[in-house]
Amino acid sequence: MTDETAAAPQGAILPPKPQARAGKVSLLEYLRLFQRDILSAQPAHLYRAWMAEMKTPFFRSFLCNEPELVHRVLRGSPHDFPKSERIRFGLKPLLRDSVFITNGALWEHQRRIIDPAFEGGRLREVFPAMWDSGVAAVERLRAKADGQPLEIEAETSHVAMDVIFRTMFSMPIEHEIAQAAFEGFRAHQAAHPVANLAAILPLPKWVPAFHSKQTRETAAAIRALIGQLATMRAGEIENGTAPDDLATKIMTTPDPETGRVFETGEMVDQVAIFFLAGHETSAAALAWSLYLLATHPDWQEKLAAEATEVLGDDVPVFSIINRLKLSRAVFREAMRLYPPVPMFVREAACPMTFRGRSVKKGAQIIVSPWHLHRHERIWDNPDAFDPGRWETENGKAGLRDAYVPFSEGPRVCPGAAFAMAEGPLILSMFLRAFRFEPVPGAVPMPVAHLTVRSDAGIRLKLTPRA
Repeated sequence: MTDETAAAPQGAILPPKPQARAGKVSLLEYLRLFQRDILSAQPAHLYRAWMAEMKTPFFRSFLCNEPELVHRVLRGSPHDFPKSERIRFGLKPLLRDSVFITNGALWEHQRRIIDPAFEGGRLREVFPAMWDSGVAAVERLRAKADGQPLEIEAETSHVAMDVIFRTMFSMPIEHEIAQAAFEGFRAHQAAHPVANLAAILPLPKWVPAFHSKQTRETAAAIRALIGQLATMRAGEIENGTAPDDLATKIMTTPDPETGRVFETGEMVDQVAIFFLAGHETSAAALAWSLYLLATHPDWQEKLAAEATEVLGDDVPVFSIINRLKLSRAVFREAMRLYPPVPMFVREAACPMTFRGRSVKKGAQIIVSPWHLHRHERIWDNPDAFDPGRWETENGKAGLRDAYVPFSEGPRVCPGAAFAMAEGPLILSMFLRAFRFEPVPGAVPMPVAHLTVRSDAGIRLKLTPRA
């Protein structure tokens, strides 16, 4: 690891990054900034600090950047660092008791059922569905590539949701329920803030939730649609007509310790997070990848050449994934600069000590991929787009010590391998078919709501390749 940031290459275009907060602010002002955008609400010193402490009248937070501390929190026992109740509260309308926000015995039960569905062999089985989603997306873009700027986040959201529906329920996004769910998730993303008053203040449990009407309504609509899908699949399983996809695998896998399987209502909670995490994170990472390539045409042409060679036979062979090395490096670099989930928030289950400071039970423990991935004492040229960094000693050390877009340890995202197959594949299919160019003056600024997206969309020009 380096102690100082090496100078960026002369003339290099640094990707957009929100300006950090200047100086100290009151708690009320911080909450206002936080609700608007979690990234720009943070002070600049977090990009150099190994740890930072925040005190309020209601709670104390510790943000950890030191690799040893990060590993202790994420790789340690989930009972020592459970998911924060404050964050659980904010996601409850949609996720209820999803594996993403549960703790303890319930979480362990859920992971014992879910993890087998995402093992390596299953990824090979669903790969043709990913391929079909990519083919369909290229055709949609071909019909729109008329030289006019295109809002690319909408397109990556479309293909990411299509992948989820094809691999989870064996249906394309054109299906009536799938299309309604896709539109519902976009509305929920727009309505849902990162934090609200009840997630910050220590109010009694009997106090009504302070979620907006739109947040509650969009969450209820999405859950109703997922309920239809889960009920349909339960009937197909009972009749012996269910397709062998991820939904069937999850709904028929018993907990090896208790023998229990998910009931239909429990399945709704789990599908909600698969749709949210699998769709939102993949869509955001893919959109940022395309923007970064549009602004770095040298890397774009390298990827296009690789894609043309590797995808040349247009046959969905799973081994293709291992040959898309440049595409994987670019996708990985995009998630370093723009990690889909900007912060992981845990709680200290018991008193402990971090870097000589006393951490009381109940304190918030924050690991911020946004700051960790751009840390000036870990990465060379932390704000630069450089997919070649993964071949350097500094990049390899950073990958090992400070790269956590999917978290790590017991609570690592079960779909991490799924995302790292889907992202490079779709990216390569797009680059083989089109040349992407930035729109002059339309520089997207990252903001964090449910995931790290742009403030006003990402607009790019598409030109079909010969």
